[in-house]
Amino acid sequence: QVQLVESGGGLVQAGGSLRLSCSASGGTFTDYIMGWFRQAPGKEREFVAVVSWGGGSTYYPEFVRGRFTISRDNAENSVYLQMNNLKPEDTAVYYCYADTDPSALRGRVSSNVSWGQGTQVTVSS
Repeated sequence: QVQLVESGGGLVQAGGSLRLSCSASGGTFTDYIMGWFRQAPGKEREFVAVVSWGGGSTYYPEFVRGRFTISRDNAENSVYLQMNNLKPEDTAVYYCYADTDPSALRGRVSSNVSWGQGTQVTVSS
């Protein structure tokens, strides 16, 4: 089972940017589709972004499209989430995930998913 560690969260003003990182270990990184979910207080966890095994395909929900960019560096066993033009409603704990099921490319997770511990992003107005 792959282990995931996120970093890069913090406090930022509305309109600002943050870059989240997720480092993977304990597995073959290129076996995994990688992505991000987030969870705000009192809300369900929601899909944010996903990138395919080689990085050539990405998918985002409408509410982050054009503001967030996911990328991966297979040589570094890492995945990144560049978040621009942040809004207060982006405030949440952001979780990195790794999945082997191709359905993950459309924002779904399977029973094979592995999660990181999460990193807090707070956007002030």
